[in-house]
Amino acid sequence: MSSTIDVDRAEILAAQLEPAPRRRRIKRSSVNTIIWFVVLAVITVVILYPLVWLVFSSFKPSSEFGQNPGLFPERPTVDNYLKVIEGIGGIPLWRFFANSLLIAVSAVIGILASSALAAYAFARIKFRGVGILFAAMIGTLLLPFHVIIIPQYIMFQKLDLIDTYVPLILPKFLATEAFFVFLIVQFIRNIPRDMDEAARIDGAGHGRIFVSIILPLIKPALITSAIFAFIWTWNDFLGPLLYVNSPEKYPLPIALKLYNDATSTSDYGATVAVSLLALLPILIFFIVFQRFLVDGVATQGLKG
Repeated sequence: MSSTIDVDRAEILAAQLEPAPRRRRIKRSSVNTIIWFVVLAVITVVILYPLVWLVFSSFKPSSEFGQNPGLFPERPTVDNYLKVIEGIGGIPLWRFFANSLLIAVSAVIGILASSALAAYAFARIKFRGVGILFAAMIGTLLLPFHVIIIPQYIMFQKLDLIDTYVPLILPKFLATEAFFVFLIVQFIRNIPRDMDEAARIDGAGHGRIFVSIILPLIKPALITSAIFAFIWTWNDFLGPLLYVNSPEKYPLPIALKLYNDATSTSDYGATVAVSLLALLPILIFFIVFQRFLVDGVATQGLKG
């Protein structure tokens, strides 16, 4: 009898003690979730604060800059936007937008066309020295742009191409962007070669294989490259600063300096307003194509 009672007590104690670890795990999991949520919220605030500051500061009059360190303007005004829309120096704002759009779109077309062709050659065509050339191309990623500024500028100056968009656009058509070539090469290498061999049996050459087989399959890589190329070119400051001298040819990043002159009064309110307007196309472009960007980066190749 006593042994039966002891067994029953043991079962009761086990039943009472069993949910405790489970409750501790649930409580610990809830605490971890709250901690991660707080950390992510803080990081989000830190990242988005400059953008929020830019939005509110665009409504500040120039006199408040340096006197009102707060986030919100004391005397909100839309004069900054009215002044920016009118243009500066007799040049309308849409001209700067058009110049940036021309350079960015031309760069995207050039990068996609040249990088895709170069990537196909590295990934699918066997020729002597392909490994050395590919390694040399990857090595250019370690070469800062500032190293080639002087010789490149002298070359375009000898060709009388300064103050034109040719120095900004022509290199994009020559597969000089090793990052995009490497990205597309990795996509092509994941495509089974059986497709190429089947096409060759049907009499297709490299041109037909590239256009009919490779291009449709590397669409995620092309879209990813287009997004990065557009954003980088749109925000480029040093290139246009070197090669473009006429104010009517300025893209938006260079046009910003027209509102801030070290020898005269700087209009900080207009500068912030035009900076926000210059950022809008990038935000819209990224929001529209972010799904393709994620797909392109996450794609590991074909399976099956």
